[in-house]
Amino acid sequence: MSVFTALRISASALTAERLRMDVIADNIANQQTTRTAEGGPYRRKAVVFRPIQPSSRHFKAPGLAKEVVGEAPVQLGVRVTAIVEDPRPGPRVYDPDHPDADPDGYVTYPNVDVVSELIDMMAAKRAYEVNVITAQTAKSMAMKALDIGR
Repeated sequence: MSVFTALRISASALTAERLRMDVIADNIANQQTTRTAEGGPYRRKAVVFRPIQPSSRHFKAPGLAKEVVGEAPVQLGVRVTAIVEDPRPGPRVYDPDHPDADPDGYVTYPNVDVVSELIDMMAAKRAYEVNVITAQTAKSMAMKALDIGR
């Protein structure tokens, strides 16, 4: 695998994890939003990742010496394929004075659990850090390889 392939893989993961952190931040920011433009309370969102596969069964992956037929021997990164809404209903709280209360006096709040969101944020942060270290290591190896040629 070439240094540039390693950097591309890390860059794709950095982009995906940054988007994941943005979506988690939106979830936390909207944990009390009971009215949206679509109607009803805010719904928790989640990011769906998929590995990047070569588009053809015959391909020459960067860094491989020959053409490979069949499945890719390595994943070539990750991409976000969707941002999906969590279908679970949010908690209903009795608050008849709230402007979004139903006729029975209950308000439906978003299905956002802040503790779960913070745990997801820590996991995304760690994944981001790992990919930064991977990119730095690939860069360092490339620089050392250039020094060998001197």
